[in-house]
Amino acid sequence: MIAKVITGKSFGGCVRYLLEKEKAKVIDGVGVRDYDVKSIIADLNAQRKLRPTLGNAVGHTVLSWSKEDSSKLTEEKMAAHAREYMERMGIRDTQYLTVLHMDRQHPHVHIVYNRVDNSGKTIDNYNHWKKSYKVCREMTERHGYHIAKGKDRVNRQSLRGNDKLRYEIYDNLKAALQKAASWKQLEDHLSAKGIAIHYKYRSGTNEVQGILFEKDSVKFKGSEIDRSFSYGNINSRLNENLQTIENTPTLAGQIREILSWGQQEEHQPTRSTTEHHGQGLFDILLDGVQIYNDPNPVGDAEKRRRKRKKQEVEQSRGIGR
Repeated sequence: MIAKVITGKSFGGCVRYLLEKEKAKVIDGVGVRDYDVKSIIADLNAQRKLRPTLGNAVGHTVLSWSKEDSSKLTEEKMAAHAREYMERMGIRDTQYLTVLHMDRQHPHVHIVYNRVDNSGKTIDNYNHWKKSYKVCREMTERHGYHIAKGKDRVNRQSLRGNDKLRYEIYDNLKAALQKAASWKQLEDHLSAKGIAIHYKYRSGTNEVQGILFEKDSVKFKGSEIDRSFSYGNINSRLNENLQTIENTPTLAGQIREILSWGQQEEHQPTRSTTEHHGQGLFDILLDGVQIYNDPNPVGDAEKRRRKRKKQEVEQSRGIGR
C-alpha cells in the first residue's frame, strides 16, 4: 500500500476529475452529498469559506495497493483503510469523499478532503509526505498486504514531487555505491547529481549515528530512501568496496608478474642478481602506478563541520581573552 499526497486550490477541478472518470464510484463520504457533482463541490466550498485566506484548501490522496492484493480487497475494506489512513494522518473532523477508480490494473482509491475542518481550523500538512510513507508501510505490514521486492520495478515516469526526488536519490545512490570506496568518493559522485549528504552525530560527540540526503532543498533520512541505505549499511558497503580494490592486483603488479615470467623463460638474470646496479626503468615507472585510497572515513562534509567547530572554539577563546 502506498499513498500519493497532493494539495490543490480547486475543489471543482478535483471532484470533476474523480467522478467523471469511467466506472468511478463513491464508496464513502462524510459532510457532502455524494449523489451530484455540483452539490459536492458546493458543500466543500461552503465550508472552505470559514478560512478564506487558505489558498490550498484541497486535500487529495491516492491510496494504491499491489495488484497481488486484488483478491483480498473489497469496497468495504478499501473504505475502512481510507478512514484508518486519515485518522492516523490527523485528518479528522472534516468533509471527505472516497472514490474508487478502476482504470488501472492495481486497486486504488482517491480521497478528497477539506483542509478547513468543521470548526474552521486548518488541517496541518507539514511533513505530510514523510508521515504518509511511514503510515502506509505500517498499515501494509499490519494488514498483510504485498510489499514490493524492489524499487527497480517502479515506473519513474509517473512519479511527481517528493516521490520523484526520493527515487532520483535512490537510483543515483545505488549507482554510486557500485564505485565509491570512501565517503569522500560517495559525496563527489552524488554532488555531481545535485545531491548532498548530511551526517547526524550523537549528542556531544563526533560519532556518526545517522545520515540525511538532500536534493532540491528536500531532505530524507537514509532509511526513507531505502532500508538498506542507513549509515551503518552504507559504511559497510564502502569498506567492502575498499577491500575489493586493495585485494585486486594493481596494473603495476600485473605487468611486473608478466615481465618476470618472460625473464624466467628466457633465463635472464633475476632482479636479485642485478639489484646492485640500481632500480630499472620499468620499476621506476611502475612504482608510480598506484590506486589512491582515502584513509578518511568521511568526506568533505565532515571536514567542513570540523573546520567550522574549530573556528567557533577559537573565536570563543578570543572573546574570553
